[in-house]
Amino acid sequence: MSDVAIELDARRLFCPMPVIRLQDCINRQLVGTRVKIACTDPGVMNDIPTWCRINGHKVISSQEKDHEYILIVEKGKDGD
Repeated sequence: MSDVAIELDARRLFCPMPVIRLQDCINRQLVGTRVKIACTDPGVMNDIPTWCRINGHKVISSQEKDHEYILIVEKGKDGD
């Protein structure tokens, strides 16, 4: 069984939409939930880790393959 609960397709979306889609998804999840997001915008390799750091989430892994960028993000603490 995979440790990823949700798969999110953000291919063909440009900044800031992949981060906004991830934020909307993460906000509906329980703490500890992992989301796998697939993107084609290379900017996500900087944008998503920065967003995670600011918002208390964690990038579990990131990889680039064939012009696709796959990140697994774990929801951290709930916002106040």
